[in-house]
Amino acid sequence: MELPELPGRLELPDDAPGSGIWRANVWATIAFGVFAIAATAAPGPLRIPFAVFACALFAIGTLAFLAAYGRALSRSRTDAITIPGIYGLSGSSPKAVQWRFHLVTLVQTVAAVTTAAIRPFTAQAFGILVPMLGLGLGGLWAARYGVFGERDDPRTNARNQVKESFNE
Repeated sequence: MELPELPGRLELPDDAPGSGIWRANVWATIAFGVFAIAATAAPGPLRIPFAVFACALFAIGTLAFLAAYGRALSRSRTDAITIPGIYGLSGSSPKAVQWRFHLVTLVQTVAAVTTAAIRPFTAQAFGILVPMLGLGLGGLWAARYGVFGERDDPRTNARNQVKESFNE
């Protein structure tokens, strides 16, 4: 399956593969950015809610990361799956999708590091966990919609030949 090259705007078209994953990533990043800035400005009342929110985004990212791993594992029987292809979207997705997911993960990282640097040794440190969301959702996109080459494994080819001989 060949993926079409997408236009150069930030938003993925609604009919693009994985646009729901993309939108979830963008909205979570916006919410995180707003919450991180607010928690930096008013650390007292927002420290616990911010820490809980950051941990929730980390948990979602971790679950997406594991789901991507599971999906990639099942696809690896027939496709030549690579770790950079899954979690870096390298060679498995159009450049437009790659830079969109990388940009959102970069925004998450910059927001987390900047706000944690402004308020060191506070709940802002939990924000450092949030870029796992970008990695996990990017991996989930690639595991579901990425295009990989066909696996060329002599052991698999030999097994398939044996199966075919029994089916004849």
